[in-house]
Amino acid sequence: MTPNDPLSPIRVQLMWDRLIAVVEEQAQTLIRTGFSTSTREAGDLSAGIFDASGNMMAQAVTGTPGHVNAMARAVGHFIDKFPVDTMSEGDVFLTNDPWKGTGHLHDFTFVTPAFRNGELVALFASTCHVVDIGGRGMTPDSRQIYEEGLFIPLMRFARAGKVEDALIDIVGANVREAVQVIGDLYSLATCNEIACRRLVEMMDDFGILSLDNLGRHILEKSKTATLDAIGKLKPGIYKHSMRVDGFEEPVDLVATMTIGDTGIDVDFAGTSGISSFGINVPVCYTEAYASFGVKCIVAPTVPNNAGSLSVIRITAPEGSILNALHPAPVAVRHVTGQMLPDVVFGCLNQAKEGSVPAEGTSCLWNLYAFGGPGRVDADPRELVDADPFTVLSFHSGGTGARPGMDGLSATAFPSGVRNVPVEITEAISPLVIWRKEYRQDSGGPGAYRGGLGQVMELGLLEDAPFAFSALYDRIDHPAAGRDGGEAGAAGRVGLGSGPDLNGKGTQTVPRGDSVIIEMPGGGGLGDPKTRDVQRVADDVRAGLVSRKMARDSYGVVIDDSGVMDSEATALARRGAAE
Repeated sequence: MTPNDPLSPIRVQLMWDRLIAVVEEQAQTLIRTGFSTSTREAGDLSAGIFDASGNMMAQAVTGTPGHVNAMARAVGHFIDKFPVDTMSEGDVFLTNDPWKGTGHLHDFTFVTPAFRNGELVALFASTCHVVDIGGRGMTPDSRQIYEEGLFIPLMRFARAGKVEDALIDIVGANVREAVQVIGDLYSLATCNEIACRRLVEMMDDFGILSLDNLGRHILEKSKTATLDAIGKLKPGIYKHSMRVDGFEEPVDLVATMTIGDTGIDVDFAGTSGISSFGINVPVCYTEAYASFGVKCIVAPTVPNNAGSLSVIRITAPEGSILNALHPAPVAVRHVTGQMLPDVVFGCLNQAKEGSVPAEGTSCLWNLYAFGGPGRVDADPRELVDADPFTVLSFHSGGTGARPGMDGLSATAFPSGVRNVPVEITEAISPLVIWRKEYRQDSGGPGAYRGGLGQVMELGLLEDAPFAFSALYDRIDHPAAGRDGGEAGAAGRVGLGSGPDLNGKGTQTVPRGDSVIIEMPGGGGLGDPKTRDVQRVADDVRAGLVSRKMARDSYGVVIDDSGVMDSEATALARRGAAE
């Protein structure tokens, strides 16, 4: 091929990179125009471009696997309902259907066709999490989807450039934070529109009439690269199970992974059945996080698109907690679904030893609190003058230790969202965050230490009770260590006055009291007694590890002045080895 050939390798790579730049600007537009803190502060969103058949060609760098990989399936549902030959310029479509979107009603997915010279050349999709969708709110307390809020089936947001006013009126009448929610809907439409413009500019710059050849190249190259990476694994069948807290009883997540010439298959047969509460997972979300876990270890550098995802196949039995059918409650599906990378890591550790991290907190430890008359289980007279508010603020425990590296502290994995600054929470609500700090000794001991969780204490500035919905796990079953590493610290939720709170469900915080959230730590990797003694001493000086843990778990003795006692340390480690 010559440099001027439209399909020369250099030219194709430039177009591919430009496509990624287009969808990243799409995501950044959503962040800049978003109304909710989860979008503009935490980056809980996705953006991507699809061909006319609904295959994802490129995703934005910014975004979460749960949104991106579920959105990859969602566009096909839109095309089934609205065939591309019926779409017109200016049309915009939306849904928050948990089974055809991203797993629960709080996430809206928007799809917009892109036209150039009157011809449909691509589809853009985007997703974000809204602060409220009516119903009980973002809590696992519901028993059916009907209690969880407003359900919008696949429908039009705009027809030929004109927004459907009736839809806006219905949404506004059914949510508590109408300005934020409706603002986010317009932001989703806006980011897709910007992406459509940028795509036309890109096609003009390269002088191409369609994306067919480019899309075919992207998907074929990505599929081949992923298969090549899979081919380096030891073929076979591998099984792993993990127990998590669940709601009414513990949940067992069971995976069987088959690695072969045509790709990787993960089957979750044997996993616990459906829960009576909203921790159930639609299969689209199960696919999203399980496939992400595989890609993290097997092909992390291969772009994420329909080609690379096509050779990672995920199944779960209908009626299990990982394939809950309508009308099951699914509001906090992330508390279960975000555990799946840890489960598939357990399988991959058998096929690619020494390449897999220890278990982490995994599920987010978000703050979801609300208050005001009618929203709190308290004497109505205590709430007469209370300001109504709804706050969703993202926070995280520690990740598992990685091969050759410590785990990350207070970092969201696998979701990848950012922690929301406490100043933002305080600015938009009557809540006050009294403290937010690393949780000493929460990282699991190991040759490589697990990441630390954090401690948050919060209360209400007003003299009134408020409601707090716990959406947490790793309280009864902390993150396990790997290859001799120890477990991370278990999580805890309680009142400042002393009593523990439940790890899941809506609870009342009495007036004048506070909530203390102690987030779990990640598991350690390797024998703690082999950890470099200087690194242990550094952790003690930094306040990450106590002198007691240094001595008991690592065999490192630190004196009262913070200096390591080399002789005592040598004796302690020698005794442990014997």
